This record gives sequence, structure tokens and C-alpha cells, in this order.
Amino acid sequence: MSTLRQAKLQGIAYMLLAVGTFSLMDAALKSLTPHYPPMQVAALRGLTALPLVFIWVGFSGGYAPLFRVRWGLHLWRGLLSILMLASFAYALKAMPLAEAYAVFFVAPIMITMLSVPLLGERVSRAHWIAIAVGFAGVLVVLRPTASGMLTTSGLMVLAAAGCYALSAISVRILARTDSTASMMFWMVAMLSVGASLLAWPVWQPLHAEHWKILLALAVTGSIGQYAITEAFRRTQAAVVAPLEYTALAWGVALDWWLWQTFPDYWVFVGAAIIVASGIYLLRHETQQAEPEPP
Repeated sequence: MSTLRQAKLQGIAYMLLAVGTFSLMDAALKSLTPHYPPMQVAALRGLTALPLVFIWVGFSGGYAPLFRVRWGLHLWRGLLSILMLASFAYALKAMPLAEAYAVFFVAPIMITMLSVPLLGERVSRAHWIAIAVGFAGVLVVLRPTASGMLTTSGLMVLAAAGCYALSAISVRILARTDSTASMMFWMVAMLSVGASLLAWPVWQPLHAEHWKILLALAVTGSIGQYAITEAFRRTQAAVVAPLEYTALAWGVALDWWLWQTFPDYWVFVGAAIIVASGIYLLRHETQQAEPEPP
């Protein structure tokens, strides 16, 4: 087996692992939302993962590079992480995982759209058509729900996707100068501190019976973050990024297993439109930026 093919298969395996563990993490977040405020849930996501990330940084190259970073962008990314997780936690309180994932799949489309004003990238007419089709898919997912299109939960997922897209663009800029370890550590650290301070006025005591969920949150979040970093490090984004859409299968299975809910027909139709648009944009972008070697 060639080295390139082996690296591609490893990248695929790491991405599938990342999607699976992140889906389990989201299920843990959803399990906590009936008991704690959304901002506290976001804080718990950071606080549970911080010790494991801190240990991983020590083994992966030491702590010195953590302080040679672009602080302004790290603070901006930390703020986006707080808003993203708090919004997503708020949505999960009333929204099934599969439906939330279907709407969140618009994030790659938002990344392409925002890269024009923020990164100065050029987007063709075909790209703009794909972006419009993707947002039409979001409307298909949200409009047939019982409460109509403009549900608070649906808008919160869109807000979370927007924060994720802005964070991804920030990573593109940070990656030119800062290490992966510093980006991981400061994102989790700022999420932990910032969300905890914001949640403090309404902080609820932790229930003893939730320690297993918090442990699962720590382990799945840390493994998922490591796996997705390895996936993008080992092979092209066009190969592994579309695999993020397998989260829909995880969402359907977890909804059925844990909450006995199943998405309706329109969720699958809208998700298919969004996924097709996102895959087109991801593959076309990577073909231009990272052409396969002959």
C-alpha cells in the first residue's frame, strides 16, 4: 500500500472516530440541558476537557509554545466558542440531535461565504448558487416543524453554525503562525474561564448522579478534538471533511435510543440538500487550493 493511500485511510478512520465521539459528546450535552442553564453547560464542556488537554499538550511538545501566540485572535476564537456552545446547548434543550445537526451542516457553506469579506477569497457564480441552495435546505428543515420556520431553537443552531464558521476562518489565519496545541489549549481554557464567569450568577449545583455524564463529556470531547486534528493533518480536507455529515446517522440513532424520537421526512430532504451543497463547495475549494499530486 502506498504511503499516500495509507495516510488517506488513516485520515478517514480518524475523521469517523471524531464524528462518532463528538456525537456522543453532544448527546451528553443534551442530557445536561434540562438540569443546567445553557451557559453553564458550555462551561462544563470546557472544564471537563481542560485537564486532559493540559496533559496532552505536555506530552505533545511542552508548554513553552503556548505563550508565543497571537493573543487577539485567540481571545476572539474563545469568545466564539462560548457563544457557539451556549447557543447549541440552548437549542438541544428543545430540539432533537438529528434536526440540530441538519441545520448545523450549513456551517461549511457559511465558511465559504464569509471567506470573501474576511479572507479576500474569490467565490464564483457557481459557488454562490451552491450557497443559496444550501440555505434553501435549511429552510426545508426548519419550515415544516410544528412551530414554523422561526423557532428560537432553530435560530440558535444557525447562530452556533455562524460562530463555528467564524472560528474556522480564525483557525486558517492562526495556523500560519501558531501551533495546533496552542489553538486547542487556549480555546478550551478560554471557554472554561469565560463561560464559567458568565454562568456564575445562575450557576446550579452539580447533581451527584451526573458524574458519569460529565466524565463522558470530558473523554469524548478530548478524543474527538485529537481525532479531528489528526484527520486534517494526515490527508486532504476534500477527503475527510464530507465525512462530518455522517453525524446525521449518529444523531438519528442517538435520538431513537435515548429519547425515542425520529426525524420526519422533511429533515432528511433538507439535510440532503445542505449536504450536497456543502460537499460541492468543499471539494471544489480543495481542488483549487490543494491539487492531488500526479
